[in-house]
Amino acid sequence: MRIVTIGEILIDLTQTGYNQQNIPMYAANPGGAPANVAVAASRLGADTAFVGMVGSDGFGTYLAQVLKENNVSTQGLRVGQGATTLAVVSVSAQGERSFQFMRGADANLTADQVDRDLIAGAGIVHFGSVSLTADPARTATLHAVELAKQQGVTVSYDPNYRAALWESQDQAVEWMRRPLSSVDILKLSDEEMELLSGSNDPETCSQVMADKGISLVLITLGSEGVFYRLGEHTGVVPGVPTKVADTNGAGDTFFGAVLSRLSRRTQGALEGLTKEELEEILTFANRAASVTCSRSGAIPAMPTLEELAQ
Repeated sequence: MRIVTIGEILIDLTQTGYNQQNIPMYAANPGGAPANVAVAASRLGADTAFVGMVGSDGFGTYLAQVLKENNVSTQGLRVGQGATTLAVVSVSAQGERSFQFMRGADANLTADQVDRDLIAGAGIVHFGSVSLTADPARTATLHAVELAKQQGVTVSYDPNYRAALWESQDQAVEWMRRPLSSVDILKLSDEEMELLSGSNDPETCSQVMADKGISLVLITLGSEGVFYRLGEHTGVVPGVPTKVADTNGAGDTFFGAVLSRLSRRTQGALEGLTKEELEEILTFANRAASVTCSRSGAIPAMPTLEELAQ
């Protein structure tokens, strides 16, 4: 089954170090969480497509080429008048990231520009909350989610909280919670867990989400791995120790790996999924994320299926 992701695609101006004058140096890496997820899943053997918008500039041309090179369908990619969106990603000595956004074309996708056939023909539709920060992309994203639900497509959501893109935390919480009733698979970080559920306890948070009808809840715990809730089953699958070069794209690699494996299930993404099968999938996804952490950049650092088989 095909995975269709919708949302932002952008240039991550990622800090690579300092020159001899101690001036920070940056590389123009392809990024944007939904695009990252599409590439990660594609590299791991899934059939993927991306829906979103780039600018009519060199960066936009480059991002379209990156998708094509990674076998992600660009049928749903649109070219707008604004500049391609930029995210400046600075990296601390510990490998932790801070973001500054220069918003452009990604926020301009309209509901009319969403490829309805692409959404209806998907097995899984995946989105995040960055495209919920401003219209018209907000309306376009929620329209795609509604179309997916009407067609019985499995809906996957990564809230992916970026404080700099919201007017206030209250506004972020309101819109990040808005689509939850339409979601089948949810991935949260520890920060997002508290924002969406009011609790920083994975058991409590995941139960709140399950009560909203969400079948599979995944809460990433950094180096400790991932907590999961599948129906009444909960557990923790440990992370894979790695020397961190850059955590950028690790969560997207993890989720892309999970979705890639779920998309291969002949009976449907979640139908009949057992605790044992899920834990094997999460172990695979943790391995994939650890490879991304060991290398710099987001998309350039993502592993292939062949690498993980070694």
